[in-house]
Amino acid sequence: MGLRRSSSSSSALKWLGFVTAVWVQSISGNNYTFSNYSDALKSLMNLTQLELNSLSVAKDVGKAFGILAGLASDRLSTPVILLIGCFEGLLGYGVQWLVVSRTIQPLPYWQMCVFLCMGGNSTTWMNTAVLVTCIRNFRRNRGPVSGILKGYVGLSTAIFTVVCTALFSSDPASFLVLLSVVPFAVCLTAVFFLREVPPATSTAEENEESRYFAVFNVVAIVVAVYLQSYDVIGIKTGAVSVAFASVLLILLASPIAVPFHAYVRSLNLHEEDVEGRVEEPLLRSEIAAETVVGAAASADNELPPSPTVRKKEEENDGDVEMKKRPVLGEDHTILEAALTVDFWVLFVSFLCGVGTGLAVMNNMGQIGLALGYTDVSIFVSMMSIWGFFGRILSGTISEHFIKKLGTPRPLWNAASQIAMAVGYLLMALAIPGSLYFGSIVVGACYGVRLAITVPIASELFGLKYYGLLYNILILNFPLGSFLFSGLLAGLLYDAEATPTPDGGNTCVGAHCYRLVFIVMAFTSIIGVGLDLWLAFRTKEIYAKIHASKKVKTSSGNLI
Repeated sequence: MGLRRSSSSSSALKWLGFVTAVWVQSISGNNYTFSNYSDALKSLMNLTQLELNSLSVAKDVGKAFGILAGLASDRLSTPVILLIGCFEGLLGYGVQWLVVSRTIQPLPYWQMCVFLCMGGNSTTWMNTAVLVTCIRNFRRNRGPVSGILKGYVGLSTAIFTVVCTALFSSDPASFLVLLSVVPFAVCLTAVFFLREVPPATSTAEENEESRYFAVFNVVAIVVAVYLQSYDVIGIKTGAVSVAFASVLLILLASPIAVPFHAYVRSLNLHEEDVEGRVEEPLLRSEIAAETVVGAAASADNELPPSPTVRKKEEENDGDVEMKKRPVLGEDHTILEAALTVDFWVLFVSFLCGVGTGLAVMNNMGQIGLALGYTDVSIFVSMMSIWGFFGRILSGTISEHFIKKLGTPRPLWNAASQIAMAVGYLLMALAIPGSLYFGSIVVGACYGVRLAITVPIASELFGLKYYGLLYNILILNFPLGSFLFSGLLAGLLYDAEATPTPDGGNTCVGAHCYRLVFIVMAFTSIIGVGLDLWLAFRTKEIYAKIHASKKVKTSSGNLI
């Protein structure tokens, strides 16, 4: 009886932690909302486009210091990491609010860079705490976990935009209040519930996880469609907007039903189910000893490679140095990962995707104005919502094809890069409606890139140092922002722009960003080549993961 209650509590706690993780991710995409208040900063501080883009780069440079969060993830508990992130965000965005609301005089440019950097860095602590904990709690469902969590990050921009538009008529100062206060409150809630708990130890538990993840997917899609409908109906003031925002908050709270259901269901299990839970790990250990397949098996069972596999590796290595080096699928230290070709192919291909995507997000305010749109919030919201669909669907679909066919995940990145290149070319042509279509395509493909890269890194280099590895990969955010947003977009826009009397500049017309889009389309094609190369290099590890999942499914059916 005590075992049953312990199992019930553990299951409910795991899902309650995941629900709070979803809430944290729903508000941790504030780094993507710069376009919603960038124009206010530009006019208030009399900035050129290059100077404004440099502020945006400072925001993304904050993610470079995410390495600190990665290092801390192996030494500090999840609640402590969350607390660091929420207090840093409160300070970073709080000061920006003081400036935009004219409560204080505009700070010197370098000081504004510091506070934007703090705001950007705060999300790395939140994301690290959430991703590392949840990936470890749900090791056999990394694709769905990554897709759902990263999907809600994508939705967070639309959530903030819709709530601010509904309640405060898109006032930039009010928007910054939300960015500073809401993440602080949500993270304080997650501190009490998000913990590492033992992962699933039976096929029945894994099947239960899959069913619950399906529920999370459905709720997330409903939220995304609901958000998109706000842009379609066009009613953004009065009681209708307040009601819309209220229903949105109810939808975001609805996943809390999952842990309650998990707890009640566990209490009602029969005694033979409890016996199965005790006996299952022994069988799984025997299977794992025979079929060790890198991270997919060793991470689940916490077992080293079998003597047979180790002997084969040593025979193929040829010398003592190579014998000690882990193969793909095993736990790598950061240095060991950095010495592999696969890591750098993944790193550079990630740069091609997120760097160009960030350039569009950071400059969407000016892109829309250049093409004659007075209200660009709809494009910001569309990129967020379709980024969500890209994240959540790619995580689930890629996991399905690994289980069924052993399809390497990098192939999905390659497909997204092709579509991204098409989107950039359409925006370069500036045909009617191209910005709508481009926002959808770029947003969705950017989401695919984020959701797919997270499990790829854990599958190739293991989970032991995953927190630090993840934060090294997201160095591509500040690097990509600097290269494509700060330099490419900023310099080419200023070259086309006309100076204004107050010291700033402005540009109207399709020519303002045409060359920027063409360069980014070419960069995306380079990313396609790198992703295809990585898929070819990793096809064997994904074949092994596929075999592992098939063996596990077969053994579960026998039981």
